[in-house]
Amino acid sequence: MPEGISASPDAASRSMSSTVALADRVATLRASAVGDDGAVRVTVAGSGLVTAIELDDRVQRLPGSMLAAELMRTIRRAQAAIVDQAAVAVDETVGHDSETGKAVLDSFSQRFPREHESEEQPVTPVMPTPPFPTFQSTPTLPQQLPGNGFESGRDSRAR
Repeated sequence: MPEGISASPDAASRSMSSTVALADRVATLRASAVGDDGAVRVTVAGSGLVTAIELDDRVQRLPGSMLAAELMRTIRRAQAAIVDQAAVAVDETVGHDSETGKAVLDSFSQRFPREHESEEQPVTPVMPTPPFPTFQSTPTLPQQLPGNGFESGRDSRAR
């Protein structure tokens, strides 16, 4: 019998029902993660999209860049938890050795790669920010000279 074709209709039916059960479980996956100091809590759906962000009053003392970095770390942790939950769902339904199980686990692993805490480094800009240019306020037209009634640099015709 060719590969992929079941020997009995019962085996095909069991395979189909376990695949449907896996799809139902994956569709309802949710995971949450808490930031390092507990001030940030993020919940993500099985798709990896953020469904909830809870911020403690302590975040008001954080600079914007630190808060953004903490949010991103916490989102990645929640997404990593989705991968773990998907692995449990695969094991309990189709099995991690099945083609369906391998495909689902590969999909989640590629979308939400694990981040190793020891490899985290502070985010540094790719290119340093140049200083803001300073402009000399030097009048270039006679009507812009102070004391002639046109201190704003505009004459009455411009109004």
